[in-house]
Amino acid sequence: MDRTEPGLEHAVVDGVATVVISNPAKRNAMTAAMWSALPGLLERLAADPAVGVLVLAGAGDTFCAGADIASLRDPADDPQALAVAAEEALAAFPRPTLAVIRGYCVGGGSQLAAACDLRFAEEGASFGVTPAKLGVVYAASSTRRLVALTGPATAKHLLFSGELIDTARALRTGLVDEVLPAGELDKRVEAYVRTLVARSRLTQAAAKEFAAGREDRDAYWAEQARRGGDTAEGVAAFLERRAPRFTWTD
Repeated sequence: MDRTEPGLEHAVVDGVATVVISNPAKRNAMTAAMWSALPGLLERLAADPAVGVLVLAGAGDTFCAGADIASLRDPADDPQALAVAAEEALAAFPRPTLAVIRGYCVGGGSQLAAACDLRFAEEGASFGVTPAKLGVVYAASSTRRLVALTGPATAKHLLFSGELIDTARALRTGLVDEVLPAGELDKRVEAYVRTLVARSRLTQAAAKEFAAGREDRDAYWAEQARRGGDTAEGVAAFLERRAPRFTWTD
């Protein structure tokens, strides 16, 4: 892909799928075409058995400055519907997802980051949820996800004011999980995703469903644990003092 053109770049290396938001002329703002493309891309990556972890990042020194408002002025587009569909597809991705955040993570960028399982940020990043600046009603599903991360008071502050917050406040309120000094983010992410890829997909998949509040699959996951072999392999590896070789796939 020509990096001067807006789009979603992706690659799969050693079990890690990396999706890069690329719109360098507009701080990686999401165009209508990019919102529309994300669910299909995620579906293809989810179907790839080689993918154990998904990393979402922005090109260069910015994660995503939100929606490209100019590209969403066509009345045929429904900006909120496009953004929510992309957000829900990301939240439903069946394997662990990690947002890697530098620079601005604002508006639709925050919406995408919140839909990931975890968020690691570099010091100096800025976060904002900005529908009040545009007179937009933030979607109920997006609001609930934000409240679940930060609590109602911080969610209201962000939504009512549209003000940006720094990494210290984002970490304190639960909007991000880790903040790394400049130059340390990539190293930490690389080490962390290697850890995730080495762990049991069975455990991760069940934990992701349970953490999302699903309550009707206990018997299913118990059966998967009995038949999948990961538990026996994990115990054997522990007793033999070696790295486990987990084999369960969804």
